[in-house]
Amino acid sequence: MSKHAEAPREQAQQERAAVRVRARIQAAAPALGAGDAKVARLLTEQPDIVIYQSVSEVADAAGTSTATVVRFAQKLGFKGFHDLKLALAQDLAAFEEPQAEDERSVLERVTAAGAQSVRDAAALVSAEAFEAAVAALDAARRVLWVGVGTSAPLGQDAAYRFRTIGIESEAQADVHVQHVASRLLRPDDVCVAISHTGSTRETLAVVEAAKLAGARTIAITSFLHSPLTEVADVVLTAGSREVSFRLEAMASRLAHMAVIDALLVAVAERDEERSRRALDLYADVLTHHRL
Repeated sequence: MSKHAEAPREQAQQERAAVRVRARIQAAAPALGAGDAKVARLLTEQPDIVIYQSVSEVADAAGTSTATVVRFAQKLGFKGFHDLKLALAQDLAAFEEPQAEDERSVLERVTAAGAQSVRDAAALVSAEAFEAAVAALDAARRVLWVGVGTSAPLGQDAAYRFRTIGIESEAQADVHVQHVASRLLRPDDVCVAISHTGSTRETLAVVEAAKLAGARTIAITSFLHSPLTEVADVVLTAGSREVSFRLEAMASRLAHMAVIDALLVAVAERDEERSRRALDLYADVLTHHRL
């Protein structure tokens, strides 16, 4: 076969990868309006990029609204854009061919992705936003950490560690309790929301309740544009493109942990006396739990 007749390998993989979602798009084609057609074109031409994007980013790339993207996914028979994206990613994985240039073990690939995500966090997080978050946490009477799903453990760990440097913190496990706690915050309190997508309804409801209470709100998320970034007072964006969609949010959680660690150290250094007193008490308590 001549080079002229041979299609580029990457293009061929993308065309095979999107076949099932593309079939749905073709089936819906007669009823597609102008906005839907833009989304359809993006999905069929750039499936490998779309699977790493939020609904807002896809809308921006297609030149349409987030509502249009969501409705288009529903017209194709999916519950929403996230389900459509999962189907597209599964198509990509189904047709994925082994890459000779990447024969690293799973351990090597995953740890490399994690290390890269942490390195990226320093470059992605706005210095101004980080300083604003540190100032808010340092001055807070109380800090409420919220998140659901895989973000919940990060908030619980953050609340515990911030308590060890003298910052009154809490992280409720139940989403209803989170909602109530946020509505009972005061203007001198802070609510920190952790969300990979920035589109989780429960987390958004909590942040909106905190704003109604007059509290300062901080978001730690992976995408520049999302419903969460639109409502939070301070946004710390630290996400990364995953090595595989099957590892979605894994590397990003490491990036979020790195941001929380940096916030912890920065707040501790702002009031070293307060931190030292709390850490001394913390160390004293731990002695009773060790042999």
